[in-house]
Amino acid sequence: MVGQINAGLSTTAQLCREHSLAPSLIHRWRKEIEARGEAAFTDPATTDRSAELRIAELERYCGQLSLENTILKKSLATYRSKSGTR
Repeated sequence: MVGQINAGLSTTAQLCREHSLAPSLIHRWRKEIEARGEAAFTDPATTDRSAELRIAELERYCGQLSLENTILKKSLATYRSKSGTR
């Protein structure tokens, strides 16, 4: 609907009459589209799911790095004890 208004195909008043909407609702949609662009049309549930997947991926990566760090520390301790250095 906002696209129709922006393209000059309809007016706010016409769309309000056709769809029984309040003009304030269309104005809010226009402001949201101006502020957020295409993100105004994304489903928050999809965005949340995407964020959850990314968090899980980063947590796995953090765990892997932690494990590698532990292995390296143990290897360094073993090397130091064999070579007699601190």
